[in-house]
Amino acid sequence: MLDCGEGVQRQMVRARVGFHKRMRVFVSHMHGDHVLGLPGLLQSMSLLDRRLKLWVYGPVGIRAFVEAIRETVQFVLTFPLEIHEITGEGGIICDEEEYYVEAVPTAHVIPSFGYALVEKPRLGRFDAKKARMLGVPEGPSWAKLQHGKSVKSQSGRVVKPGQVVGPVRPGLKIAYSGDTRPTRSLVKLARGADLLVHEATLMDELAARARRDGHSTPSQAAEVARKAGVKRLILTHVSARYRDVQAMVKEARKVFPHTDVAEDFMAFDLQASDAVE
Repeated sequence: MLDCGEGVQRQMVRARVGFHKRMRVFVSHMHGDHVLGLPGLLQSMSLLDRRLKLWVYGPVGIRAFVEAIRETVQFVLTFPLEIHEITGEGGIICDEEEYYVEAVPTAHVIPSFGYALVEKPRLGRFDAKKARMLGVPEGPSWAKLQHGKSVKSQSGRVVKPGQVVGPVRPGLKIAYSGDTRPTRSLVKLARGADLLVHEATLMDELAARARRDGHSTPSQAAEVARKAGVKRLILTHVSARYRDVQAMVKEARKVFPHTDVAEDFMAFDLQASDAVE
């Protein structure tokens, strides 16, 4: 979960996202619209008797915030809670078997971080037809080949992974800005991403105010996307003053055509490339 604002529990219910699933929460900064959903989320999870550990990441202050809520509201957690405060230049803050999460400082009015979720390279495509032709029996031998180990065919001939497994395929990459002015750190973080979710609080005509308040405009977000060479840009954190959000999309598309604006419950598929990096 990227940021945890008010109403998160209601939206999770409507989206049919379970409260018992493995989850990590990444908070970009300590403004209320990005963190005030966390107390209610923790309490709801406890009321529903969650048992799996929950990980929370955020700037310095996130630990004190959670501890203050637990002391004043006084509810008992039914699950382990692990809090990580990000300092300095960030870096890789979460490293799992299939993915890692990288954080970089961004340019808001208080300490803030952007995040990239990076899927690690995936195994090459397995050619089952060729494996059968080479006399490799289905089962453990196929698994060994997929994981880079040679096996023997039914005739006793050695079959190497390269004979039936394609090249390693790059994983997906999603970058998220949080609240920020346009900054080089995000361009670097989002380099080559399949998706960039970037804030665009105010339209271009209010660029001076956006800069003063630590925000971006549609054209500025689009410029970050263009420089980073991302495949798709989603604008978010749009000010409530704008009823016609398509006007923001129009501004951004002049710089980066593959742009849309976020909507509640928006869903789409990201297709990983089979090209070798």
